[in-house]
Amino acid sequence: MLNWSILFLAVALIAAVFGFGGIASASAGVAQVLFVLFLILFLATVVARFLRGRS
Repeated sequence: MLNWSILFLAVALIAAVFGFGGIASASAGVAQVLFVLFLILFLATVVARFLRGRS
């Protein structure tokens, strides 16, 4: 999921360089949503691992 977020960020940066504002804005929005979702899932995994203990 982090890979997709980085891909959309790269697309947004390239589109912004070439002047495609709408595409850049949409790609940046998708990248931001995916990154936040990644962080939430990562933190949930860390908390679950902590509560279970190391086995």
